[in-house]
Amino acid sequence: MEWLQWLLSLYNDVVRPVLDVAILAFLIFKLFELLVKTQAVQMVKGAVVLVLVFAVAYLFKLSTLQWILRSLAPGLLIAVAVVFQPELRKLITRLGFGDFFRPDKKPHLGQHESVVTACETLSEERRGALIVFSRRNNIRDIIETGTRLNAEISSSLIRCVFEFDTPLHDGAMVIQNGRIIVAGCILPLSEQQEIKKSFGTRHRAALGMSERSDAVVLVVSEETGAISIAYEGQLYYDLSAVEVHQKLRALLDRTKRGPEEHEMDDLEAHVAASKAADGSLIAKEEVFVE
Repeated sequence: MEWLQWLLSLYNDVVRPVLDVAILAFLIFKLFELLVKTQAVQMVKGAVVLVLVFAVAYLFKLSTLQWILRSLAPGLLIAVAVVFQPELRKLITRLGFGDFFRPDKKPHLGQHESVVTACETLSEERRGALIVFSRRNNIRDIIETGTRLNAEISSSLIRCVFEFDTPLHDGAMVIQNGRIIVAGCILPLSEQQEIKKSFGTRHRAALGMSERSDAVVLVVSEETGAISIAYEGQLYYDLSAVEVHQKLRALLDRTKRGPEEHEMDDLEAHVAASKAADGSLIAKEEVFVE
C-alpha cells in the first residue's frame, strides 16, 4: 500500500500541477493564435491596458480613478461588443470550426501540378479563376452555395469551368480530399481596411475566405494574369508557377517538413520584405482593377 500512497502523492504534488499548467498554457496559446488570425488581438491589448490602469489605481489607492473605472466597466463591455463585433464573430466562428484537435486531412499533392498548369494557361489567356483548397475547417456553408461536380482534378476541367463564359466561371471552385467538389461558390468578402481599393472582388473574396477559415485560396487575375495565394488573412500577390507549387505543397502538407517548406519560408521572407517596402497586404506594387 505504501507504493500506492507514493504514486498518489507523486500525482498530487508533481503530475497534477504540471498537467494543469500545461493544459492551461496550451489553451491560452491556441486562443492567442485565433485572436491573431481574426485581428482581435487589438481588443486584448486594450483590455490589458485597462487592467494595468486599474491595478495602478488599486495599488496606489486612487479612489476616484477606481470609482470611475468601476462605473465605466459595464458600458465598456457593451462598447467592446459593439466595436469589435466583426472580430468577435470571426473568433466564435473559428472556435466553432474546431481547429484545436481536428487532425489534418490527408494531403493530395499529386494534383497540384494539374491545378498550377491550368492556372498558367488561364493566366496567359487573361481568364480569372478562384480556387479554394479546403483543409481542416468545415466549409459546408460555402460548398452549399455552388454547383456539385464531385469530379477528379484535371487541368482540362478547371480550364473548362473558368476559360469560357459559363454560369460557373464567376464563382469559386472548391477542392477537397483530392477532388473538385463544387464550382460557382460564393465567398465572403474581406473586411480588412488596408486592402488597396484597386483590388477587385475576386481578390477580396480570396482574402475573406482565408480570414474566415484555414483554407488556401488560389487566385488568377483577369486583368493582369497575376497568380496569387491567400491564406490566414494575407495575400501573396503575383507569384511564379514554381512559387505557387512550392507554397501549395508546404501549406497543404502539414504532416512533414521537407526542403520545399524551407523554400516557402524563404519565399515568405521575400514577401514580407516586399510588404514592408510597399506598406500594404500585397507582395507586388503593380495592381490593377479586376
